[in-house]
Amino acid sequence: MSLQHRIRTFYEEHLPEATVEGNYLVATCPFCPASPATTPGKLAVLVNPESYFFGYFRCTRGCMPGGFALYFGRRMGMDLERVPGFDPDAEPFVEEVKFPSADMNKQVDKFQTLMDDDQYAYFRQFGIHKEVVDHLRVGYNGRYIVYPYVLENGNVYAVRCTLPTRSDDHFWRGDENFFTSRFRIFNAREINRCEGGAVFVTENELNLLTIKELGYPGIAVPSAGDLESIDPAKFAAIRHIYIMVSNSPQHRLSARDLARKIGFKARIMNWPSSTVRDYQLSDLARDKGKQFKQVFGAMVKQAKAFSPFSSPDREYRRTVQTIDSNKGKTVLGFATGFPKLDHALDGIRGINIMGGPPKAGKSCFFMQISTQMAANKTPVIYYDFENGRQKIYVRTLSRISGLEEKAFRVDISAATNAGAITDAYHRFKKMLDYFRVVTDRKLSPEIMRSHIEFLKHETRSESVLIVLDSLHKLPFKDLTERRTGIDWWLRNIEAIRDEQNASFLVISELSRDMEGGYESTPHLGSFKESGDIEYSADNAMVLTPNWNPLDPLTANIRKSTLWMVASRENSPGKIAEYELDYPYWRFKEL
Repeated sequence: MSLQHRIRTFYEEHLPEATVEGNYLVATCPFCPASPATTPGKLAVLVNPESYFFGYFRCTRGCMPGGFALYFGRRMGMDLERVPGFDPDAEPFVEEVKFPSADMNKQVDKFQTLMDDDQYAYFRQFGIHKEVVDHLRVGYNGRYIVYPYVLENGNVYAVRCTLPTRSDDHFWRGDENFFTSRFRIFNAREINRCEGGAVFVTENELNLLTIKELGYPGIAVPSAGDLESIDPAKFAAIRHIYIMVSNSPQHRLSARDLARKIGFKARIMNWPSSTVRDYQLSDLARDKGKQFKQVFGAMVKQAKAFSPFSSPDREYRRTVQTIDSNKGKTVLGFATGFPKLDHALDGIRGINIMGGPPKAGKSCFFMQISTQMAANKTPVIYYDFENGRQKIYVRTLSRISGLEEKAFRVDISAATNAGAITDAYHRFKKMLDYFRVVTDRKLSPEIMRSHIEFLKHETRSESVLIVLDSLHKLPFKDLTERRTGIDWWLRNIEAIRDEQNASFLVISELSRDMEGGYESTPHLGSFKESGDIEYSADNAMVLTPNWNPLDPLTANIRKSTLWMVASRENSPGKIAEYELDYPYWRFKEL
């Protein structure tokens, strides 16, 4: 049996004459004092299963403040074990407060007697009736509206006086020890009455009165800045806390800070985007009049829990946008310029780790892919700890132009191929708008995130390609724990992939086989000093040369085979053969 069902059954048992009227159970109020001269009021209990205020009761005559089932049980003198939602192990919130012998209760009563029609008319412009004003013991001292801050013991030791026509004209009166932020909660006793239920938290007493007029429970602080002083432990026994502040960025930050401390129970209410700055609930109540209840109710329904997760609506939109953005693409990921590789991987996406023996051409292979992508306006960050910035740039110029590197060391005015050189420089310069090389060995995941965020912002792109050359040269805090450091980096790469919509090309070293070479069939165990590659990599590949690395570069045609050894989505096996076009530092797919 659900908690809601048990709460409704509880009220029906103790209000046997109750009838259902819309979303309410209505019965004669058992708390109204018996008197032949007066008729008891009606007790209305909200039983709308879609409302977070389910189980909230209040008397139509206002004989006592409203509350939830546990407060009902206390007022009825019941054993709380019989009340749904009671937790016998819950520790009540207790503050160590030394209360003075003198209080302001009689002064507050006197202030109430000074209220006349002019003061009540001030509240009526916001739709607030006399009964609500009197219930919260609001008074008048001849010039200022007086809001009494009743503490948990039922006494008043401080009041806040505000000028009706100027909210910035206010002051405190009473015991100075109770002027501090610790005690700045108006209607503080409401918190205990809302145990097991829900409550509103707002700024400014006037805004709270508009909420109370609608029949909701709530508390207020003098200003949004006082929200930070509320101890979240006060709300430990409350299931839902709605936070409502005026339409101001600063006030919303204060609301978020409180919500962050409270956690998932908190729900921040949002203003429509067209709302003017500094607009608040009292303004809405005045401007909407009889429609205020409907408008406010809609805002309550739209309030979302302060969640560590993305909202379902946002997840839905993100998924649909991703699907729409992939429509019409020949491959899902970034195109590499190698048709067979694109077909095998469906484009570069996720974490792609490629291993190979030394001097197999791994860096050259990824330089070609990444610079080609940058030329196609895909933002690329190349983290290089192997070759150096100038070698990457010069080899890129050689590849683009189809000229040897030494062609760029000749005075262009005397060069026979000046046109090709000039064109290569022009294409290279345009490519650099999307291509960044980083050689700083003080790299960290946080620095990498900042690099990615900058380049995405600079290029107005939503995705980015990251090249790591190589995994084993990434900086580690403790060089003696190299394997642990590599696995730590892989876990951070996984997080960055998901957070930043980033794809990775990662070069890895291979372990030698039993004979001390690299001749064995490629497999996951070939990767050096990491057990996490098989779990982190979306695609794990090995580039194996079909030639002797000790032969001179010009000795014969150099072909290499790229193997897929493991993949989350693709079949393992041979991807393609590639021929090194030396001395132009480019591969041709065969």
